[in-house]
Amino acid sequence: MSHLIILPIVMPAFIAPFILMVIRHHLDLQRIFSVAGTLALVGVAFALTGQAVSGDIQVYELGDWPAPFGIVLVLDRLSALMVLLTSLLALAVVLYAIGSDWDKRGYHFHALFQFQLMGVAGAFLTGDAFNLFVFFEVLLIASYGLMIHGGGAERLRAGVQYVVYNLLGSTLFLFALGTIYAVTGTLNMADLAERVAALSAEDTALIRVGAILLLLVFSIKAAVLPLHFWLPGSYAFAPAPVAALFAIMTKVGAYAILRMYTLVFGPNEPVSAGLVAEWLLPASLLTLTVGMIGVLGARDIARMVAFAAIGSMGTLLVAIALFTPLSTGAAVYYIVHSTLATAMMFLIADMVIERRGGALQPAQRMPQSGLISALFFAGAIAMAGMPPLSGFLGKLMVLQASYGLPQQTLIWAVILVTSLVAIMGFARAGGIIFWKTLEPEEPDGTSGEDDAIDQAATASPIAALPFVACFGLLAGLVALTIFADPAMRYAEATAAQLFDTARYIEAVLGSTVK
Repeated sequence: MSHLIILPIVMPAFIAPFILMVIRHHLDLQRIFSVAGTLALVGVAFALTGQAVSGDIQVYELGDWPAPFGIVLVLDRLSALMVLLTSLLALAVVLYAIGSDWDKRGYHFHALFQFQLMGVAGAFLTGDAFNLFVFFEVLLIASYGLMIHGGGAERLRAGVQYVVYNLLGSTLFLFALGTIYAVTGTLNMADLAERVAALSAEDTALIRVGAILLLLVFSIKAAVLPLHFWLPGSYAFAPAPVAALFAIMTKVGAYAILRMYTLVFGPNEPVSAGLVAEWLLPASLLTLTVGMIGVLGARDIARMVAFAAIGSMGTLLVAIALFTPLSTGAAVYYIVHSTLATAMMFLIADMVIERRGGALQPAQRMPQSGLISALFFAGAIAMAGMPPLSGFLGKLMVLQASYGLPQQTLIWAVILVTSLVAIMGFARAGGIIFWKTLEPEEPDGTSGEDDAIDQAATASPIAALPFVACFGLLAGLVALTIFADPAMRYAEATAAQLFDTARYIEAVLGSTVK
């Protein structure tokens, strides 16, 4: 039993209280420990991914208590990939927060940031449905503080909405777990899979209620229509590094759907027969449509990116809702692309807002306009799914996965039309921001002020960190495109492992498996 599996949870769990209780008055030390802890998390995540590549499923039994009686962490290809994706995203976010001084605008940013990483990593690694709820709450509690970091009436209003809506989701989560436990007597995922499969068709009514409640909870987290309305306002008013980190939080909902509805409530099980196909796929297509229409109709750049995030989740959930190995492989690839592209666009939006304001209307030319416009162009290509970046490949894989299915015509039409709508929306925004510039009212004074800002940004080493973070995320998208073949092979192997539920159950339960 390798202790490496628990490190992505333990390291942030120790760093966060240390920052909070020992160095809370020393911002420079907080930055050092936060960056060092995130770098260590990246190293551990790479090591775990290297172990998972072989296809072996590793189980970590806390307190050496065997499943299903004890708490277990499970490492497979999917969980390893998600932890690695979280750590790489976290590194870009913390560098941006430091370089842009967002961590100075409120209290306890780095402590809450580490607690957030602990909750996200725990959600991806846990093998127990109740502990999935626990880690959901850890990441949500941290996100409540991060959401209102920096203060402001609008941010507080959006934060309250975010808290109330997620508390509703947490309440439904508890009801779902209580219902499932009442029927099966267990919440260990592997044990649940066995007991649910053993239920006769006439005894599935109550467990179906639990399965539906769980799907609602995960759909709230994944911002599926009509449960998405909390996201545009919350993400648009959140601090930019926080909104970028939140790009992985919607993926927690998608991950939970993948995990629970392949392992426990499989598409061929009587409990969930028709549940996913009849509800999740139409909702995903509507989510994609509304998200991309929102991109075209948004009046400020932050809200535009928030709607783009909704549309991206719609595309991802279309692939998940088909629940075939081919579509799941496409979903795994698209998860990585969507997370990097969404986070990058939130950071670019913040650069624009800091320099000229976020309203999509003509304004004076901003400092570093050329560099930011190049980043915006690349991010827009990625989000809209245009070649040559990975968004095009991801959407192509989703279309291929739906080929020959009864829903093929509808899926292809929605994805292709919404891609065109997204292109129009991003082109409109880019034209207004970078081309329709106003002449300054006082040319000498304004020009000198802009030059001073530009020189200060160029001269200060720390001002380069936001660009380092954005270009790092862009490098990830480029790498995902260049190495699409090995990435897709890993995604296909991950999908095959997800649908081979017997191996997961055997790895977790061992000799107790029936």
